[in-house]
Amino acid sequence: MKRHLYVITGSSRGLGHALAQQLLAPQNLVLGIARQACQALQEEAQTKGTELLQWRLDLSQPVAAAQALQQWLTAQNADDWLSASLINNAALLTPPGPMESVPLESLSSAMRVGLEAPALLSAAFLQATQSWAAPRKVLNISSGLGRYAMAGSAPYCAVKAGLDNLSRAMALDEAHKLTQGRSSAGVVSLAPGIIDTDMQQQLRGGNPQHFPDQARFAEFKQQGQLASAEQTASRVLAFLARKDFGQQVLADVREA
Repeated sequence: MKRHLYVITGSSRGLGHALAQQLLAPQNLVLGIARQACQALQEEAQTKGTELLQWRLDLSQPVAAAQALQQWLTAQNADDWLSASLINNAALLTPPGPMESVPLESLSSAMRVGLEAPALLSAAFLQATQSWAAPRKVLNISSGLGRYAMAGSAPYCAVKAGLDNLSRAMALDEAHKLTQGRSSAGVVSLAPGIIDTDMQQQLRGGNPQHFPDQARFAEFKQQGQLASAEQTASRVLAFLARKDFGQQVLADVREA
């Protein structure tokens, strides 16, 4: 039976976990990449009779992760798949505050996980599946902070802005392939809105002396403006399934 392939980073919690959970179905194979496997997700996959692969990889070492994905995809039979999608969701938030307050190791990990890993995984994905006839999609989970800077969040803003422009350039490459009669993939950088996750909790708990917008994030929670990870995952997957996926490279689920 032919299936749809979904590769999801950061699949053990938050939005990534909700995405993986909602994609568990017999017609899908979900490959989750995270530092830790999720036992509950594995049990749910068994209950639903679907295949779930969970790779325990540290995306702050992205070369190894990209090589593993490339090797696995290259070994697959292209005719077995109805579609293939890579969802670059994983990100790290450094403690809210100015750049000089962030430990160098934490800063490096945040940049590697949030930007270098998506770049390398996308390259591996596109290279290994370039001969596949099945539709291919790369969905990068961005943020409004990639388009509007905020004090106390420079590393995260930089990562998401880089992810947006990476997506725009990749989309241009894919469009050029079409002019040459080659197969191409759809590429989108999607802002998912404000989600009630551990990241939001970290922002609400920031020190106002170093993070001027702390009160604003506290109000998001108090006023019920945060969407659940499950609600957001449904909207993200609906966007991924759109027939015109890739036509608008920079997008926001709240404007879809």
